[in-house]
Amino acid sequence: MDKNAKIFVAGHRGLVGSAIVRVLQKNGYNNLVLKTHKEVDLTDFNAVNNLFKTENIEYVFLAAAKVGGILANNNYKGEFIYQNLQIQNNVIHSAHLHKVKKLLFLGSSCIYPKLCPQPIKEEYLLTGELEKTNDAYAIAKIAGLIILLINF
Repeated sequence: MDKNAKIFVAGHRGLVGSAIVRVLQKNGYNNLVLKTHKEVDLTDFNAVNNLFKTENIEYVFLAAAKVGGILANNNYKGEFIYQNLQIQNNVIHSAHLHKVKKLLFLGSSCIYPKLCPQPIKEEYLLTGELEKTNDAYAIAKIAGLIILLINF
């Protein structure tokens, strides 16, 4: 990436997103697009598409997601799958429409089968049953990977 490239870090205030911002800034990337949820609701396609249109984003780090612990993942499955599908669909589709050069989509080890052989390898994806306590979150992440592979 060019040091002056316009880079959108979705989820820049979270654990992983904030680490990405620190590494980018440490390496001289300062043309970062960092928007809070109040500034751009990533579950709203029009808001996300407008962000891409007005900012001329070249690269995306997609670290934004609705996350929680085991209890929240298990008790609010509908909210987790819905919001995560909305966020990633809107960001990935807008990035595709606006011809973003590269998009990095962050997954999770939970996308692999509950009894996945160790060490985990990519080819183990979709080869077994997911952990029930976070299957909705995992399914959303898997769908995001498939959408990304189709569009990029």
